[in-house]
Amino acid sequence: MAAPFQDPSMTSTAQAAQSHNDPIGYGLAVCGAILFSTKGIFIKLAYGEGVSTEMLLSLRMLVALPVYLVILLTILRRGDRLVGALTPRTVLASMAIGILGYYLSSYLDFLGLNFLTAQYERLVLFTYPFFVVLFGVWFFGDRMVWGVVPAMLVSYGGLLVIFGWNLAVDPDGIVIGTLLVLGSAITFALYQHLAKRQMLVLGSALFTCIGMSTAAICAIAQNLIISGPMSYLALTPELWAYGLALGVLGTVLPSFLMNAGMARIGARATSSTAAFGPIVTIVIAVIVLSEPFTLFHGVGTALVLLGSVLFTRAERRARSAAG
Repeated sequence: MAAPFQDPSMTSTAQAAQSHNDPIGYGLAVCGAILFSTKGIFIKLAYGEGVSTEMLLSLRMLVALPVYLVILLTILRRGDRLVGALTPRTVLASMAIGILGYYLSSYLDFLGLNFLTAQYERLVLFTYPFFVVLFGVWFFGDRMVWGVVPAMLVSYGGLLVIFGWNLAVDPDGIVIGTLLVLGSAITFALYQHLAKRQMLVLGSALFTCIGMSTAAICAIAQNLIISGPMSYLALTPELWAYGLALGVLGTVLPSFLMNAGMARIGARATSSTAAFGPIVTIVIAVIVLSEPFTLFHGVGTALVLLGSVLFTRAERRARSAAG
């Protein structure tokens, strides 16, 4: 496995040729998806302590920021050849993309978890690969793979099953929560395309440090404006523990793993590895949070995961035909 500071030096053409059979790239992406899936659990546990969305997001970033800054300084001091690609334009672009993917997308997700269960939130986020495909076709010149359309319909059918159950049993906030998390999925899908192109210039580690540090500063500044610096002194040890878990397990490690995987296999292939996330989230949510898992949840989850399998197969067939 590549070290966190090692950046891919492949050209986009060579990368495209190798990404079809890159177990390291897929392994990195899978590990990142699994760790990202724990985020909703820690958020729900922290909400149980009465913390605000803005405070929790800033706490997560407050823990993560020093790590990214240390790694960024290490990369700069080592004088990596990719440091030469740092220009005002590339730095500002990386900062903007980081704000989109790790601040705005995260904030929408955190807000949505005020209204949704952790397992349903993860399933809604799980639809972001479909938006990756659509944005690739609409904005980035990718070829449309029509074979993914049935897969998209199957997955959204599964979401409708769980949405309908929630609407009948506990409708409060279900619509706004779903829209917020769907907005998070859409912004994260756009982030993946933009980040991929930026990583070809700066490499995954350097881009991740710049983007995440910027997003962290935005989140911390937001809470300071809303609650003031003294609000951190009122936090309980439990909340600091959840913040530490969110910062390390739910942010730092998966962001490097997923971006490193994306740099090797691309945004569309990375998005196809996300299937592991909902499974892990559901198991932990049922055991730790005592969330319900009914027949409707089982059917809906099965449809969402089936859609993911069909999606991945259609993508691989299309790549094989193109190659």
